[in-house]
Amino acid sequence: MLQILLVGFVFILVEFYTYQAFRQWTKRRSFRLIYVLVSVLILGYIAYGFSKFDRSIGQTHQSMLAAALVILFYLPKAIITVLLLTEDAVRLFIGIFQYFNREKADKEANRPFMPERRKFVSQLALGIAAIPFASVLYGITVGRYKFQVYKHVLEFEDLPHAFDGFTFTQLSDIHAGSFDNKEKLEYAVDLINSQDSDLLLFTGDIVNSIADEMLPWSDVFRKLRKHTYGNYSILGNHDYGEYVKWDTEEERLGNFKGICDISPEIGFRLLRNECVRIEKGGESIVVVGVENWGADPRFMKYGDLDKATQGVSTTDFKILMTHDPSHWDAQVLDHPKNFQLTLAGHTHGFQFGIEIPGVIKWSPVQYIYKQWAGLYEKMGKYIYVNRGFGYHAYQGRTGIWPEITVIELRRK
Repeated sequence: MLQILLVGFVFILVEFYTYQAFRQWTKRRSFRLIYVLVSVLILGYIAYGFSKFDRSIGQTHQSMLAAALVILFYLPKAIITVLLLTEDAVRLFIGIFQYFNREKADKEANRPFMPERRKFVSQLALGIAAIPFASVLYGITVGRYKFQVYKHVLEFEDLPHAFDGFTFTQLSDIHAGSFDNKEKLEYAVDLINSQDSDLLLFTGDIVNSIADEMLPWSDVFRKLRKHTYGNYSILGNHDYGEYVKWDTEEERLGNFKGICDISPEIGFRLLRNECVRIEKGGESIVVVGVENWGADPRFMKYGDLDKATQGVSTTDFKILMTHDPSHWDAQVLDHPKNFQLTLAGHTHGFQFGIEIPGVIKWSPVQYIYKQWAGLYEKMGKYIYVNRGFGYHAYQGRTGIWPEITVIELRRK
């Protein structure tokens, strides 16, 4: 009950201050009326979208659009509220200062206690709020399909000579249940195939929760070419179907089997706490794939590094696929089998942030995950966190674009 009252208070506060800014921006009653009507309609759709959420179905386009509208409209409104609240605090301070420094005659003249709100501040607040509004709108309409290829060259002293120049493509977090544009997906698959890599690796979350989410898109993903040294995949936290409500355990297990079957249907070999040895020129490297393991108690811990590396020596060069990057610090770095390169995903880069190479790299998710997007090195070992191919929870990507990663291995 207290949470509901708190949310209600914040909502009223945000709407009140946003209307104050809009009222100062225009004196035309017709514009104000349009603003109120649009706000009511948007709020109504948001409430309707969330009220229709069904745990037996999971995320739908309707619920994701509702979440996108919350970010699109209430992030700018929150910025306006903070700026006008700050102005009110300053006005209050000035009012108190002036009150105790006025002459008696001035106090009796019934002058306003606080200075009037300045139109300039309201206009400034609206102008600043327009920036995230435009950015999020772009992310919803364009950004979620703005596929980017990130290329990296990594050097290792213990890389076998035969693999000097070996390339692989990493994909992660497809989230098939979120898509709504076949043409954009076909373009992305062509982009993946055009990289001409030796190996294709997928690091989990192929669907949102339900196996059938892949049905409309499976013919597109079947066009992924069979790479010379194979296509391999692992499971992510969403691939266990545990975020929806099942009537029976048999239904849950049947859905999980269906999700596991997606990988071979679209040309991948699914690795579940197992490994595969890649042979080239009389030498080899090992691709290790573990099930989901997350340090956060909310996420399952099914990954088993020891089981996955049976028969693998410490000196073997290994590429580890593990969905959640928190696994790296928790278990991988100090593991005696010595994992030279780890690949992960999971974070999506929060689907929101700012990335300007060499200038700034920021996202709210960095306060949750130490490794959240791109390449990290520690103790001579590397982890690469893919920003994700698809999207989830809300229908957009702002500043953190969907990623196709290409890594070339070089011998130092």
